[in-house]
Amino acid sequence: MAMSTRVSKDDILRPMRRTSTEYYYVLAAASVAIAIFAVAYIIQLQHGLIVTGLADWGSGGGVTWGLYIGAFIWWVGIAHGGIILSAAVRLIGLDRYKPVARLAELLTIGALTVAGLYIIVHMGRPDRVVTSIIPAFPWTVHTSPLVWDVTVITLYFVMTATYLALTIRYDVSRMREDLPDRFDPLYGLLLIGYSEREDEVIERMVWWLALAIIILAPLLLHGGVIPWLFALLPSMPGWFGAIQGPQFLTIALTSAIGGVIITAAIFRRVYGWEHIITDDVFKGLTMWLGLFVLLFVWLQLQQIIGGVYAAPVDQAAATEAKLSHPVYWTAIGLVLLALGYVFAQGVRPSIFSIERSLAASVAVLVGTLLEKIFFVVEGLLYPSFSLYDAAPGDYFPTWIEMASVTGTIAIVVVFFALVAKVIPVVELHAIEELQEGGK
Repeated sequence: MAMSTRVSKDDILRPMRRTSTEYYYVLAAASVAIAIFAVAYIIQLQHGLIVTGLADWGSGGGVTWGLYIGAFIWWVGIAHGGIILSAAVRLIGLDRYKPVARLAELLTIGALTVAGLYIIVHMGRPDRVVTSIIPAFPWTVHTSPLVWDVTVITLYFVMTATYLALTIRYDVSRMREDLPDRFDPLYGLLLIGYSEREDEVIERMVWWLALAIIILAPLLLHGGVIPWLFALLPSMPGWFGAIQGPQFLTIALTSAIGGVIITAAIFRRVYGWEHIITDDVFKGLTMWLGLFVLLFVWLQLQQIIGGVYAAPVDQAAATEAKLSHPVYWTAIGLVLLALGYVFAQGVRPSIFSIERSLAASVAVLVGTLLEKIFFVVEGLLYPSFSLYDAAPGDYFPTWIEMASVTGTIAIVVVFFALVAKVIPVVELHAIEELQEGGK
């Protein structure tokens, strides 16, 4: 604990006070990616969804859902797992991970934002949100998958933003004199009606919000509504089945832990936070990553066994198509490589390094993204009923769709870069506990 004694408020204020040349390079590169995404979207608005690899589902052998929906699921999963990690820190006392709790909350806000953006992009025209969803909401909320998505994403965004705002009040009130003067109006807005007497009340409110998040996450988001959109369609053997709920939940937690590791490693490296986000934090996160990867792989095995051993004809055909496609094995191979590293680290702790954990996290995120896109596409290509005279068709995303992935990642990067200049991305409570532990 010798290093912990050097932790101070100045450490967590460093991102606000120090701006390197590399910071502007990152912003510039991210801005270019966002600009390319914007150009691609403008082209789509001008010509319609025909500029994508999507096609009419039916005798033409196309798919109406592809990369857009696969990436939407991926981002929702990252958001889902991020807020669960932060909520678990408060509910079950995982104080070891307090230094990365707010990073997980911010990752949730960023991921939910771009997930919602994918809904708008996939609708073809943004005005359809107003003309199709909002007016019809009262009588379609119980029947429309699109309205379900919008409802739960909005609910989680509001809950997460409230959770984050409540915890920020404590930090801003105690460090306001040290915060950038140019943001004083924002800090004043955050502290409306604040007094130190409310701290105990806020702690109880945040605890109850964390409990609600933990309960609702598996029931309504990536363990509920999102997999129900697929699992309740018996005409799609690649999707149908109760296993999709836990499968989606494990992939959400897997990708979210990977996202938190990557985000924490970047901030640690850039701002010299080795004494705040310690090796011990990364070791623990990497072991959690391995656990959720193992569950994800195990559930994949369950689906494969169910599809190859005395399965109904339609399910057997869908499973055979999956097992014969290189994209599926690329995704599973990347995930298994990460699992192999985590297992090796558990057997021989000396193998651990931040760089290896970072590489494993990147492999997991790429693998889970590929798996979700493949899951969506293959499910549509192999229905129980036959609409095709010959082959079931094909799909490959166009550059316009691919630009959306790099563009949304860039949006999240810019979000973190800007937020880090406005509020502390490490909770003051975490610093105070490190200081107490070092005494």
